[in-house]
Amino acid sequence: MYTAKDIRNICLLGHGGDGKSALGESMLYLTKGTDRLGKRTDGNTVSDFDTEEIKRGYSISTSLLPVEYNKCKINVLDNPGYFAFAGEITQSLRIVEAGLICLTAKGGVAVGTEKGWDALADANLPAMFYVSKLDEDHADFFKVYETLHDTYGQGVVPFTFPIMSGEKILGLVDVVNETAMKPDGSKMDVPANLADELELYRHTLSEAVAETNEELMEKFFMEEPFTPEELENGIRDAIASRSLFPVFCGCAMTGLGTLNLLDNLVKFAPSPLDGKPMPTAEGGEVKLNPTGAPALFVYKTLTDQYGKNSFFKVISGDVTSDLTLNNLRAGTNEKLGRLFFPKGKKYGDTTKVCCGDIGTVSKLASVRTGDTLGTAGKTVALAPITYAEPCYTMAVYAKAKGQEDKVANGLTKLNEEDCSFTFGNSGETKEMVVSGVGDIHLDVLCAKLKSKYNVEAELRPAKIAYRETIKKKVEVHGRHKKQSGGHGQFGDVYIRFEPQQESEEMIFADETVGGCVPKNFIPSVEKGLRNCVGKGVLAGYPMVFLKATLYFGSYHPVDSSDMAFQTAAGIAYKEGLPGAGPTLLEPISELKVYIPDSNMGDIIGDLNKRRGRIMGMNPDSKRRGWQVVEAEVPTAEMSSYTIDLRAMTQGRGSFSMSFIRYEEVPQANQAKIIADAKKDEEG
Repeated sequence: MYTAKDIRNICLLGHGGDGKSALGESMLYLTKGTDRLGKRTDGNTVSDFDTEEIKRGYSISTSLLPVEYNKCKINVLDNPGYFAFAGEITQSLRIVEAGLICLTAKGGVAVGTEKGWDALADANLPAMFYVSKLDEDHADFFKVYETLHDTYGQGVVPFTFPIMSGEKILGLVDVVNETAMKPDGSKMDVPANLADELELYRHTLSEAVAETNEELMEKFFMEEPFTPEELENGIRDAIASRSLFPVFCGCAMTGLGTLNLLDNLVKFAPSPLDGKPMPTAEGGEVKLNPTGAPALFVYKTLTDQYGKNSFFKVISGDVTSDLTLNNLRAGTNEKLGRLFFPKGKKYGDTTKVCCGDIGTVSKLASVRTGDTLGTAGKTVALAPITYAEPCYTMAVYAKAKGQEDKVANGLTKLNEEDCSFTFGNSGETKEMVVSGVGDIHLDVLCAKLKSKYNVEAELRPAKIAYRETIKKKVEVHGRHKKQSGGHGQFGDVYIRFEPQQESEEMIFADETVGGCVPKNFIPSVEKGLRNCVGKGVLAGYPMVFLKATLYFGSYHPVDSSDMAFQTAAGIAYKEGLPGAGPTLLEPISELKVYIPDSNMGDIIGDLNKRRGRIMGMNPDSKRRGWQVVEAEVPTAEMSSYTIDLRAMTQGRGSFSMSFIRYEEVPQANQAKIIADAKKDEEG
């Protein structure tokens, strides 16, 4: 059984297709964690086991790969490389102590490399690099390293680099130990022609180590060599403080460099005891406590045919299967029952999960992602996981009539697994809308609805919640008179309609004198109008910024009634507003777009096409060479912006958008909106 000092929690980051899953597979295979080396093309990797992942050929969900090596357990979290599933990375970063960014020796620094670096920087977690696929044609480790060094600074130092003969790999040089190894792992001499590179990288490494404390800095300036213990401790401290970013390399398919990488992770990656504190719900921080009362944090949820599985990290004490813990959010007690160590889709039974380790527990009814379970009064609740605001919204419809509830129930269950999307019914457009990270994200959700819950759904552009208002003042007479034997119906009103800017809600005023409309019927007039303003006279959208003043009328002592005056008010509304200059209003959103400087021209031009107004451009305070474009833009023009921005910036750009007000739709655009609304009403 491991203890916290023997645990390493590492997340794999990087661009889709840059070798994360292959590296995890190599780690498992070479440490006897599996008996075969799975390949994505064969659909048999440990990490990509979901039917959608196998079908699509890329990771959708984070998989946990426990690698046992050299008396240490390395929990490798293999994250998706596609940005549509960034919520998975957000979850992983809450429970790891370091990140390993994968990139290829041929492709170099890609968008996923940049995003992985930014994610680790924002989380203040140590970052390392692994340059994969050294055996591919035109692979160039040294070119990739130079790019990393130029982009991310002096702290980027190779810990291994390849020995090449043309395009053939003869072995690897270990910079820390100043040794070399052949592809089969046996030792070899460092080639003489690589002595200068080794000396240069050792010097850079020593300089990074020297900066960790004054004593080492003094030895460095005196050109005294560090002892092995000083070097090892210095490397560990420099990595933890984010002043040193090791670069490893290898080839997962042949196993070259994998064991060396594992050696370095065991030696230098922080254990849970050395990792950064975890944020609490009250804004503080708490470190892991192996001797404290048992407590755990749920970072991920998965559901299968057997029920719900909650993935957790132990943050205090040891968690055993006989415990009953309190869900600090829900206030309920949960009997844990069976505990598991997951490895891809397989679950190995265990009776204990130690502090700092990761496990799974099933069938906890009240538990959801982000919950803290512990002892009431002894456990501090950790902060829930915060996801990026979903920016891509579509309406979702059941393909078969009558299955709307099945779609809603399926999305509810999927939302337990994936908290990065939101959904709900729009009271205004009467549609169910779902918002996610992008089109691929929502496409996967629909595929999962079919495969998991046997209900087919389709996505359509979400309707825009337009409004209507008037621009002129009109006075109109509304009379309702009906005689049908016995008591008749009689209501007679004169109403002035005019625009106002005080309130979106209709303002009603009474200016009648002399009892021309009895006091008891005046509320009936207001009620009749309020029943009408939900549907405008142009396209049936709600009428806003309207003032209605009742200034004259008449009544019948027998035939007048509450309903008669409501009806009369409705007649006045429908007959008067078409002559009051009715117009459509559209929602306007405040937009902030985060982009590299090089994309500025394309972004400005595109926003102009969308009828956007540029309000400002400012340097991004977090990233050098980036800009924040601020604009106001009609919401109706932004339905495809997630996809278009991704294309314009090769996936680098991001944006946030929030509603600010309504504005009049240009007359040139109104006819189509009105026609579409009438078509929807008829259909």
